[in-house]
Amino acid sequence: METVYAALLLHSAGKKVDEAGVKKVLDAAGAKAEAAQVKALVASLDGVDIDDAIKQTAIAATAAPAAAPAQAAEGEAKKEEKKEDKAKKQEEAAAGLSSLFG
Repeated sequence: METVYAALLLHSAGKKVDEAGVKKVLDAAGAKAEAAQVKALVASLDGVDIDDAIKQTAIAATAAPAAAPAQAAEGEAKKEEKKEDKAKKQEEAAAGLSSLFG
């Protein structure tokens, strides 16, 4: 994760995102720079418009909270079902006990 932050820092500073730059940022931050991770990150960012990728991520992040209320309602419905099931089982058990003494 630190390698991604280093790349974003370089990009926001207007510097070229390359292996040497990412390693320097990580070293300056006191983080351990794994050569394979740095190389993979730089290779995956080759040809990517970072500003556009950030904008697309920001749009997706603002759409995600809209789904949260629906998920919360779904969770509440499941809790209600569990309560109803438990109440039904208790009623059945009580009916069984009453038949012993009825």
